[in-house]
Amino acid sequence: MSEASTDTQDLGEKIVRVLKTVYDPEIPVDIYELGLIYDVFVNEATEVKVLMTLTTPNCPVAETLPQEVEEKVKSLDEVADAEVEITFDPPWSQDLMSEEAKLELGLL
Repeated sequence: MSEASTDTQDLGEKIVRVLKTVYDPEIPVDIYELGLIYDVFVNEATEVKVLMTLTTPNCPVAETLPQEVEEKVKSLDEVADAEVEITFDPPWSQDLMSEEAKLELGLL
């Protein structure tokens, strides 16, 4: 494995750890476990793009949650820049939640 891919993998893990510190204010589970993060892209210049969704298009935190995600990812020293893109394709559903999140919310 090349050094670049190891660095990218390490950075990816750090990004996931940061994403797990962001919570949907209405649900006591972090956005990563909720399945709101669809993908994270890191290029060689360590610019990060996060593809995420919200629980509903008219989610009360539609303005602030993506901004919080972007700021937290940018706060990592290794990240040159970060951008968050919101998508509703596919729409979020409870099926996207981790087992841990379902257990936390009493869905199992």
